[in-house]
Amino acid sequence: MTARVGNWTLTAIDTGEFRLDGGAMFGVVPKTLWDREHPADEDNRIDMAMRSLLVRGEADGRERIILVDTGAGEKLGDKMKSIYQIDYSRRDLLGSLASAGVTPAQVTDVILTHLHFDHCGGSTLVSEGEVVPTFPNAVYHVQQSQWEWAREQNERDRASYLPENYQPLEESGQLNLIDGEVELLSDIYLVVVDGHTPGQHLPLIR
Repeated sequence: MTARVGNWTLTAIDTGEFRLDGGAMFGVVPKTLWDREHPADEDNRIDMAMRSLLVRGEADGRERIILVDTGAGEKLGDKMKSIYQIDYSRRDLLGSLASAGVTPAQVTDVILTHLHFDHCGGSTLVSEGEVVPTFPNAVYHVQQSQWEWAREQNERDRASYLPENYQPLEESGQLNLIDGEVELLSDIYLVVVDGHTPGQHLPLIR
C-alpha cells in the first residue's frame, strides 16, 4: 500500500509475522469478542503482522529514504523464535524493501519508535561474526529517555530489550538521540507518546 502526504510518499513494508498473547493485545475486551475475528492457538496467541513504514521524498536539498521501525530481525535464538512463532516464510524486511526498489545502503534515516525487539531487531544484523547496523549509511533516531530506559534493563520489561539490537548503533556513530518533540525533517515531526513505554515517539507527517 502506497500513499502520498505532502511531498512524501509512504509505503507499508511487511517485515514478517509472529504471535502474541491475545489477552495482552486486547486488554479488557472479553475473549469471546476478539476470538471470533482473531482465533487464538492452544497457547492463547493470535497472529500478528510486523510492519514498517517507508517514507521517500526530498529534504535539505537531497533525497531521503526513511524507515520507521525495522521488525524483529534475524538474530533471535531458537527459543525466542518458538515463543513468538516468528515467521519469515512469506515476507521479511530486506525482501520487502527490495520489492519496493530500496537497498539497505540507500536508507538515509531510521526512526525507531522505541527499542522493543519486535520494533528494532532489524536495525542490526550479523555479518562475518559481528553484529553491525543493517543500514550502513543511515542515521538512527531514538528518544534519549527511551534509550536510557532500555539500558537500565528494568525488571518489568527487560525481556523486550535486547542490546544487540541497538548498542551497535552507538558504537558505529550512527545513533542520534533526541530530547523531546522535534521537526526532524521538513513536515516530519517526532511526537513523544509515553505510555506503551517511556520515551516512545511517533512520526507525524504533514
